[in-house]
Parts: sequence; C-alpha cells; structure tokens
Amino acid sequence: MSAGRTAAHRHHDPGLRGFASDNYAGAHPEIIAAITLANGGHQAAYGEDAYTERLQSVVRRHFGPSAETFPVLNGTGANVVALQALTDRWGGVICAESAHINTDECGAPEKIGGIKLLSLPTADGKLTPELIDRHAFGWDDEHRVRPQAVSITQSTELGTVYTPGEILAISDHAHERGMTVHLDGARIANAAAFLGVPLSAFTSGVGVDIVSFGATKNGCLFGDAVVVLDPALRDAMRYLRKQSAQLASKTRFVSVQMEALLAGDLWLRGARQANAMARRLAEGARAVDGVDILHPVESNAVFARLPHAVARKLQRRYGFYFWDERAGQVRWMCAFDTTEDDVDAFVQAIKEEMSTSPG
Repeated sequence: MSAGRTAAHRHHDPGLRGFASDNYAGAHPEIIAAITLANGGHQAAYGEDAYTERLQSVVRRHFGPSAETFPVLNGTGANVVALQALTDRWGGVICAESAHINTDECGAPEKIGGIKLLSLPTADGKLTPELIDRHAFGWDDEHRVRPQAVSITQSTELGTVYTPGEILAISDHAHERGMTVHLDGARIANAAAFLGVPLSAFTSGVGVDIVSFGATKNGCLFGDAVVVLDPALRDAMRYLRKQSAQLASKTRFVSVQMEALLAGDLWLRGARQANAMARRLAEGARAVDGVDILHPVESNAVFARLPHAVARKLQRRYGFYFWDERAGQVRWMCAFDTTEDDVDAFVQAIKEEMSTSPG
C-alpha cells in the first residue's frame, strides 16, 4: 500500500467554523505529525511500548517524580476509572451539581463505577469546604453511602478557575475527613494558562490525589490520561483501566500525542490561544446592547444571555449550544485553532441579528 494514499473522501467543509465545543476542532498538525512518527513497524501492545514508557518521564516534569500516567481512550473513561480508584462499592463522591460527571456522562460513574454522586448547587461551578460539609457526614451509617472522595473540575463547567489556594483548602478539608481528591482536568491546560502557573501548582503541590488529564480538547486526535499522584493508587489503576474498557491495544498512539503535547509548550500555546479568543469574544459581545455575559471569562468558555429568537437565528450561521434554553443562556467555546477573524465575524453576526430583533 502506498504511503499517503487513501480510499476515504472528505465529507465536510474544512472552512466551517463554530463555537459549539472545543471538541469540534480538528487535531493540531503537530499531533498528526507525532502519530505519523509513531506509525510503522511493531511495538508492544497495551501500554508496554516505548512511547508510553517515555510519557512517564514527560508527565513527571509537570506533576512531580511520583506521578504515574495511565493513557485512556476518552475523558469519561478517565473520570470513571479515577473515581473507582478512590472509592469502595459503598462509596460516594461529592461534586458540584454542574460537574461533567454529574450532568454529561450518561450516568457512567454510577452505572460502570457503581459510585453514588453527591452533588451540590454552586454559584460559579466551584466547591468550597463549607459546601462539601453538606454531604461530608455519616461515614459509619450503613444506611447511607460513605463520602470517600471530592471531585472538582479545573477549569469548571462554567468556565471559572480554582486558584491553587482554593484547591489546597479543599484538599486539606477532604483529607482531614478521610476523603481523597479527584481533579477532572478536561480543560486543565486552559486553567494553567489563565493562572500563569505550572500544572503542579494546583495538583500535586496542593494535595490532589488523582487527575483526569484532558488532551483531546487541546488539540489531540483522541485519548486522555489518568495521572496518579498518590502512589497507593497505582496498582488498582492497572486493573480498573482494563475492566472499564479503557486500555487501548495500540496505546502508543495515545501516548505519542501526549508526548507531543507536553514535551514542549504545545499544550500551553493551544490553551493560551483558546483563552485569548474567549476574552476577545466576551469583550465584543458585551459591547452589543442586549447581550449579557454571565460568568467571569477565565478559560475558553463564554456564557451569555440574549433573546431566544436571536440565538436561534445565530445558530443557523454558527454552531453553538444553549446552556439553559428557557433562560436564554448560551455557551460559546473557543478552541486552540480559533482565530481573531473567527471571533470578529461571529461578533459581527451577533450585532446584525440583534439589530434586526424586534424590541
């Protein structure tokens, strides 16, 4: 078979842009180059390959010398496997009501992991020690699941970012009560870019026990990872990953993507671009009379409120989702490949649709 030839055909317009999700973006060219580099010849399967071995040292530069990395196929898988490592069959996980594990994973933690989620309403997507205490009780009551872990999302589902101090306070509070801490880092790079700190500053450095590391939303083709920071969890992870159908046979193609992302500054470049475009979008939309920006723009997400009819008309021109359709709230996401021209054209479309909206 000749290299570079394929029987496949392009079935989309590569010039189409939108603000629905950072998952809509393609893979970064440097990621595609890395996959090509890892192709050819034979390598051991199921993570016993040279690329997965190399990934360990690359990740440790970001998370510390005790970190152990387990590549998985996707973010839901990373979360389910990580949370199982922290809980018994009678265990519960405290999380924000808006947490992805609670709202967008089709009950996977409950169905696959057998984990009860103990969710809490928050104003900004962020837990606090005081909120955690609403569920942190009854450890010896066999009529109630035992709260064993706290799960936080960084950056949150509302686009906000925990400071290292806030996570330290949560970790200390959880550990004092015999609980562990999971960080869902689907957009962890965006949080680091906003804070201007290393990844360790709000993970291993402040008591987080395990991290779901998101790579797909930051330019990878597929795959994420569980980064174990507490060495006591390593052995269980090997079995849980396999049981949860998250051990790829050709793991090298996940690992080499993450090496490309983390060995240099690709992870940070992509996140900075996405964040900057979200700020540009928020500033442009805020200046349009009748558009409200609902939350601080601290990552690559913009939440806005505008007339329902306007939002529906805009969706015919650009892809994006309603966050709360009844309240007229929408979510606009920027990606590593979002450009100033993309943002400016969208802001102009908002202006045009708002100007023709009755009332």
